[in-house]
Amino acid sequence: MTDQLPCTSSTLVLRTDFAADAAWESLTRALDTPSEDGFLPYVELVADPRFTGVTAEEALGRLPAGYEHPILILADATALASEEFPLLVVDLREEHGRCLRVVARELWGIENNLSIANMDFRDFAEAVDADGVHRGF
Repeated sequence: MTDQLPCTSSTLVLRTDFAADAAWESLTRALDTPSEDGFLPYVELVADPRFTGVTAEEALGRLPAGYEHPILILADATALASEEFPLLVVDLREEHGRCLRVVARELWGIENNLSIANMDFRDFAEAVDADGVHRGF
């Protein structure tokens, strides 16, 4: 049986790469650091080795029926290999399964705005840099 992802009270950040614990610790600190205006993403971190290597597509198939958040976030090998931590954000509402990357320091903007339906996923997807990463507006 495939391990199901947990049903979390906040948006899920799923660690899928376990090669560098120091990078994960740095990411968790970055997510706990408020923006210049004092904003933080409301997320729940899950670091369970059962989910090593899980892709966005696989994660979609493991979401519990009660998961009500507009996005799922993966801290994969790409995210943990960069000092910016370009996290993989998966849309669960507008275009189910569409992905973009966002640097950790800007995750609050996507998570906060999508959670209250203030903006759409496409607003962020259309504001990525040439490398496909959203770094803010």
